[in-house]
Amino acid sequence: MDALPAEAAARMPAPLAEAPRAGLAGLRWVLTDIDDTLTTGGRLTAAAYAALERLAAAGLHVVPVTGRPAGWCDMVARVWPVAAVVGENGALWYAHDHATRRMRRHHAQEEALRLANRARLEALAAAALRAVPGARIAADQAFRAFDIAVDFAEDAGPLPIAAAERIAAVFRAGGAEAKVSSIHVNAWIGDWDKLSGLRHLFAALWQPLDAVLDQVAYLGDSPNDAPLFAALPLSVGVANIAPFLPGLAAPPAFITPGAGGAGFAEFANALLAARASAS
Repeated sequence: MDALPAEAAARMPAPLAEAPRAGLAGLRWVLTDIDDTLTTGGRLTAAAYAALERLAAAGLHVVPVTGRPAGWCDMVARVWPVAAVVGENGALWYAHDHATRRMRRHHAQEEALRLANRARLEALAAAALRAVPGARIAADQAFRAFDIAVDFAEDAGPLPIAAAERIAAVFRAGGAEAKVSSIHVNAWIGDWDKLSGLRHLFAALWQPLDAVLDQVAYLGDSPNDAPLFAALPLSVGVANIAPFLPGLAAPPAFITPGAGGAGFAEFANALLAARASAS
């Protein structure tokens, strides 16, 4: 096999084993995508959930950052061992205070504008489905507040990534934003993404994200994670990100040996081991 060009090789993630132990030990926040990062084959494994529990028990703030809908995010914020959850690719965040039994919510767009944009999104979604046979509206659409999700690999298909890009192109041509995940194309009309949602969350709950970049890690697996890979020095892709790497403008700094939830658990083990050795 021919060697990679020098520029491409320089952009490939390093193995997780090469992540600096001091950097891992100094983390206070672990941000993670859900689908195919925490989950494996569409399921949340016991090992991945146990990793969430161990990180939270160690005093880390764990924040899922997902394209999944508002309805899912309400459940995740209430039930999982997490500090908050950012959903619909940054359109909203929820944080549940278990002591007071209160949910704090932020939505990026006023209700009247959200509803006004819905008809445009539905028309663009219909055009995307006509353009890409085999795609369908995602099964979780009923629980979404701000975006439309077109399924190409969860219950539909799976269709190739080129089909997902054609779906995204239809939305973009109609003036919407569109991001490709490992299973859906998420489209919305508004000025937000995963990074902007996180910036608002950090400013509201803790402190400005840019002031603590060296204390934050992000794990992901697909193209819609690229803004966070670019923004955070300690970014990690689970192994199944490999097919997307050639087209990523900003790849993660490190990559786990394992895919999906197994890779997340590997990262949690490395972080906790680094903290133990530093104490």
